[in-house]
Amino acid sequence: MAYNHLQGMQQRPIVSILDNDFYKFTMQQGVVRLFPYAKARYRFINRGHHRFPPGFAEALREAVDQLAQLKLSREEKQFLRITCPYLDPVYLDFLEGYRYNPEEVTVSQEGDQLHVGVEGLWYRTILWEVPLMALICELFYQLTGATRIDDEAVMERTREKIENYTALGVTVAEFGTRRRHSYGVHRLVMRALKEYGQGSFIGSSNVHMAMLYQTKPIGTHAHEWFMFHAARYGFKMSNALGLEHWVQVYRGDLGIALSDTYTTDVFFRQFDKMFSKLFDGVRHDSGDPLLFADKVMAHYRQMGIDPLSKTIIFSDGLNYEKVARIVEHCRGKVGMSFGIGTNLTNDAGPDAMNIVIKMTEAQPRHDEWTEVVKLSDETGKYTGSEETIALAKTILHIE
Repeated sequence: MAYNHLQGMQQRPIVSILDNDFYKFTMQQGVVRLFPYAKARYRFINRGHHRFPPGFAEALREAVDQLAQLKLSREEKQFLRITCPYLDPVYLDFLEGYRYNPEEVTVSQEGDQLHVGVEGLWYRTILWEVPLMALICELFYQLTGATRIDDEAVMERTREKIENYTALGVTVAEFGTRRRHSYGVHRLVMRALKEYGQGSFIGSSNVHMAMLYQTKPIGTHAHEWFMFHAARYGFKMSNALGLEHWVQVYRGDLGIALSDTYTTDVFFRQFDKMFSKLFDGVRHDSGDPLLFADKVMAHYRQMGIDPLSKTIIFSDGLNYEKVARIVEHCRGKVGMSFGIGTNLTNDAGPDAMNIVIKMTEAQPRHDEWTEVVKLSDETGKYTGSEETIALAKTILHIE
């Protein structure tokens, strides 16, 4: 029954190869250039203990298979060439020839529990995470019969939010692809942000949406960049070499560093004066944002750098109340901007899903598979086995 419902869909949930987070493409260029032989494995984690209806795996399998039809259009390539000059012609030609390979994805279901895995060359598999999550969300709402508010109400909610952020005097980017309600709701949200967000709305992490609504694609790198570096070079070198290699590829462009793959405290031990001056700022993605801001400002002052010359991108589960609290704490002390995700793209009626897809293992070249972990500033966001987490904490002297 559920499977037939999918077949009756009027529109595929993913219609463009650029319907993905920008940092997936920027990391992909880095992987193509530096680690072309590396392999990776990813796994779906159902943090919210959602119960999937019968036939869900079949429906997801069909949607995944359909992604093989996507390819970069001439107009999309031109958009990237003009908008993102740091993506070199060799990479853009590569992306033009790239096709999703559904054989890299395994999907199964036991009762009401869904299992999804990805395995293959890292430069290929790196693009799967975000569209898979978006598909899982959209299909879940469809196949469970969840109802949403109408289009006008979605637009109105978004208008109120962006006007409130404008009144706060902050800049906001849309970061909500991976846990969006649906492609259609995402389009409505972007339309409202573009229409009502003048002076506040600055761009989207989704490259397809940025192109459609003539705004800026925003992003740099994600946790997996540093997780792979730990597998390749060891936990102690992962942050420093991850940053070093980012600079090697981008030469000063895309200068916001993600700080919490192995806790912020460990990150700042290696974020020395060179990195502190070279990178434009850091991104907050877990833990207390006010405590994080204080640590960032103290670090810059210790390096002899004015915190107001740098930017913190806050991106962890934001809503208006949280943003207002951060603004009150940070205004006049450090530059700031906000990446708001689920609160924008999945505020359409049903509860937002709490799901992730994370890299679990890496094979740096012809070595053995090595388990990877993430140790955020919030223990609930740790990923990996207890044994490897304990090993990383011992090596990195994390209490």
